[in-house]
Amino acid sequence: MSEQDMASPEETMWEGRFITAKRRGKWEYVGRARGIHAAVILAIDEAADGRHVLLVDQYRVPLGCRCIELPAGLVGDHDEGEEAMLAATRELEEETGYFPGRMEALGEFYSSPGMVSESFTLFRAHDLTKTGEGGGVDGEDIRVHRVPLAGLKEQIAIWRREGFAVDVKLLLLLGAAIVGQGSI
Repeated sequence: MSEQDMASPEETMWEGRFITAKRRGKWEYVGRARGIHAAVILAIDEAADGRHVLLVDQYRVPLGCRCIELPAGLVGDHDEGEEAMLAATRELEEETGYFPGRMEALGEFYSSPGMVSESFTLFRAHDLTKTGEGGGVDGEDIRVHRVPLAGLKEQIAIWRREGFAVDVKLLLLLGAAIVGQGSI
């Protein structure tokens, strides 16, 4: 973006219930409406049968297929004053059926900063307790996957062959294996 673009005022081109299309100079991008942001949860179940990561999949309209993802949800979409950690706890239980004994905030991140201004806060869920089946609310059709960390790379390869999309945030778990620094 040029300095001239930065000096231009931000213009709202279109606004819906959850997203807003904006322009600043020649640069067009999308952001969340009403200041809503997301909470993403890294939940690793440290159980007697080994370490497992909780993942979900759901149909994503923009992709036209189901997508494998870390559990996540919007902060403040129902309650404007909702705190991110409370939203993360709520979303983890709604989507996966697991409740965390403790949540740890790992920071704010941006998934596609060239075209989307949305940020998300990443949380690490500790001391998980299974409370239900998960699956989301209001017909979300979320499927829960408890995947052994040692076999995650292979499982993702299987999902890709089956036509699933894979969310970029899973690089968090695959990073070391991808750059040749060992496995997860």
